[in-house]
Amino acid sequence: MVRRACKVLGCRRKKAKISLSKREYRRYPGGVPYPLHRGTHRRMLDDRLTEQRNPGSAAMDGMSSLELVDLINLEDRAVSEAVGSQRLAIARAIDLVVDAFRSGGRLIYVGAGTSGRLGVLDAAEIPPTFGTDPEMVQGIIAGGHEALVRSQEGAEDSPEDGGAEIDRLAVGPKDFVVGIATSGTTPFVHGALARARERGAHTGFLLCTLPTPDLLKTHDVVIAPLVGPEVVTGSTRMKAGTATKMVLNTITTGAMVMTGKVFGNLMVDLQVKCEKLQDRGERILMTTLDVDRARATELLKAAGGGVKTALVMERRGVGAAEAGRLLDEAGGALARVIGNLDEDSQA
Repeated sequence: MVRRACKVLGCRRKKAKISLSKREYRRYPGGVPYPLHRGTHRRMLDDRLTEQRNPGSAAMDGMSSLELVDLINLEDRAVSEAVGSQRLAIARAIDLVVDAFRSGGRLIYVGAGTSGRLGVLDAAEIPPTFGTDPEMVQGIIAGGHEALVRSQEGAEDSPEDGGAEIDRLAVGPKDFVVGIATSGTTPFVHGALARARERGAHTGFLLCTLPTPDLLKTHDVVIAPLVGPEVVTGSTRMKAGTATKMVLNTITTGAMVMTGKVFGNLMVDLQVKCEKLQDRGERILMTTLDVDRARATELLKAAGGGVKTALVMERRGVGAAEAGRLLDEAGGALARVIGNLDEDSQA
């Protein structure tokens, strides 16, 4: 490990010639061993894990491009492990989202900077993937839409603005609001969550530093993948951003599966609105119904572009209206109407 780390970190280079011993390694929670460089590492005056200096990258300004790639890749390997350590909390979040959806509520993300952008991104990807109403999953970012393409750093400092966004969306008891702040301290996010709780909503918090006891007591769920200090100190768009994307993907995908948006592992609730989705929809019908492309095209057209509706129409021998009624009666769960995909493949 020592020899490999030295090679990755450029220890053979004259600028960073450092002798490492096994004693000079430490392990951050949920992470991989980081070599401590003698005389090059000084602790940042901040207790948040996301703001600490990473000893493994202390001499990165003297590395070659390949050494930088190897270093960043080595650090990134810790992210999946850190996310996996939060499996119970993530599952709890999925259950809260499912409860919200089944009661007619929404999942609402709140964040600033990279965290806010990732929340908005996840929300934007759900309708085309799973055929949902855009109101079902929403993202709030400090600074508004302009902050998606141009940094609005000062916008994150106002808890009042966060609360105002919650009021604007008329958040209520049926909703689940998730604050995303990798450092755990963003005022905009805390203000939004405080107002959401006042309005009766369930709340969750996603951060990449150790949560305080108060944070754990305040929210219904706290997810804290501890990915360790960033390669570039404080640049949480890196490991913390990757961890955030993984967690959000898992939460929404899990919730969509549990609310009937997936059949087997096929995204059957998509609506055909472009050539790519038309092709995907036809291939799903061809695979699950064992029909040719022409029949799949015909079914999709008759179903108004709804793949799930087309599947029921063909399997149950009914029209689009009756297929829709059967799906509504089953809560949108296709398997309850036509049986599950495994059973069909074995028939």
